[in-house]
Amino acid sequence: MIERHDSAVSSVATFMKTSLLFLTLCCALQFNTSDGSTASDIENSICCFNPRNIRIPLQRLEYYYWTSDICPLRHIVFVTAPEDPSTPKKQFCMDPENKWVQRAINHLDKKHAKNLN
Repeated sequence: MIERHDSAVSSVATFMKTSLLFLTLCCALQFNTSDGSTASDIENSICCFNPRNIRIPLQRLEYYYWTSDICPLRHIVFVTAPEDPSTPKKQFCMDPENKWVQRAINHLDKKHAKNLN
């Protein structure tokens, strides 16, 4: 009879710990997503941890964007036009301090400004 009682107490304790952990996580998620822009950033962004150090032909670059403010490191993400229309576009994380990356950004900014006129 004592073993049964210890087992029941142990099960209740485990249930309570699990419930408390779940409640804590729910509260943390609610707190972190209470600002709509932050929730949107989390949902629609990528973070780069290993930026590439390659040169992409400028004519293949379609556009770029910065990684989100929520990322530990800010990087540039270049999106390239696929060589074959049936393949998806590719994204490359790059270090914004790289001189080639800065030239590519200037190239895309000028191309975009030219298309607006």
